[in-house]
Amino acid sequence: MPARATDARRAAVLGSPIAHSLSPVLHRAAYRELGLVNWSYDRFDVDEAALPGFVEKLGPEWAGLSLTMPLKRAVIPLLDEISETAAAVEAVNTVVLTEDGRRIGDNTDIPGMVAALREHGVEQVDSAAVLGAGATASSALAALARICTGEVTVYVRSEARAAEMRQWGERLDVDVRTADWADGARALHAPLVIATTPAGTTDALATAVPERPTTLFDVLYDPWPTALAARWSMSGGAVVSGLDLLVHQAVLQVEQMTGITPAPLDAMRHAGEKALADR
Repeated sequence: MPARATDARRAAVLGSPIAHSLSPVLHRAAYRELGLVNWSYDRFDVDEAALPGFVEKLGPEWAGLSLTMPLKRAVIPLLDEISETAAAVEAVNTVVLTEDGRRIGDNTDIPGMVAALREHGVEQVDSAAVLGAGATASSALAALARICTGEVTVYVRSEARAAEMRQWGERLDVDVRTADWADGARALHAPLVIATTPAGTTDALATAVPERPTTLFDVLYDPWPTALAARWSMSGGAVVSGLDLLVHQAVLQVEQMTGITPAPLDAMRHAGEKALADR
């Protein structure tokens, strides 16, 4: 049921560490725009050991949870049901708490990636490259399963990571080829490049940006821009940022938790941009 403005409901983001999270800024902006004056959204530093106890103590006033690392997989045994999207990557970033007490898990990162790309005019590509092989890379593969019609090359540092990415490709029905990180400059010539690595990892690739780059999706948002994103933009390429992803996945969370569609994308984005500028 859609939320009523007079309802007193709670939601929060959990993770460890969590102080850096922009989720409270985005969700609170949505509540203000939607007139949900009695809704609150907080952050709690919760690790895997503390998660079961935290979830068990949630009362009927709770509408939902956002989850970041390291809880996206740890929460699954605590749920009554998870979506096909979440099951595909074994990761839940959204929990909706229903009126009858059920806990429903979903993953809004994957459709959030697709929506962020679509907003920048990327609806389908015939091939793509992924830089990195961590948890975000598997979500990137799941998103590419929806928009890429051909081969995806994943650039990794070890054979173990390469094998893992090939397994994800088989599971997600994506044609995955792996390549050595040392050859990462080749990735930059793909129609779509998704950088999923920690801050600083792709800086050395900035000098290898081609004269006519296509689209770069860099999942980082702080610090921003990354050296690679800045050079890409200066060269005339399209850049999708981690903030774009964060906002689009948060929009889907707000819609699920409140039952109100559409969530106020522009207000949430503006709040996120302001918060980053103030840091």
